[in-house]
Amino acid sequence: MKNISEKNVIHTLGIDLGKSSFQMHGITDKGRVLLDKKVSRRQLKTLMAQTPKCLVGMEACGSSHYWARLMRSYGHEVKLIAPQFVKPYVKSNKNDRADAEAICEAVQRPNMRFVAIKGIEHQDIQCLHRVRSQVIGHRTA
Repeated sequence: MKNISEKNVIHTLGIDLGKSSFQMHGITDKGRVLLDKKVSRRQLKTLMAQTPKCLVGMEACGSSHYWARLMRSYGHEVKLIAPQFVKPYVKSNKNDRADAEAICEAVQRPNMRFVAIKGIEHQDIQCLHRVRSQVIGHRTA
């Protein structure tokens, strides 16, 4: 007999970002795996738009801020984690599936430290500062 209180709704979703494909690992509030699949960039957008609101975790990288802003617009709670804090949660060899599972595990920890999601303006200013420091480096070389 199936437990009526257990819902088949994704509570926490860990996403390992890549250039063209993304590995997703979604679990219920009880820890049962509901989603474990690799999707393309276009599929990720439509899938996240259709997914009920949940906690989404991703490793902080260059594109993670864009995806975090997009997923927030869909109503999800998004948290970015520095890669060095995800590494201890990887259970087996490093691959996309294991990374997505580790992100899903790490985002649920109460004492985890998260990276602030940057807005477009903040990323633009950061880009200008990096270009400026490169120009100065070339000039002084």
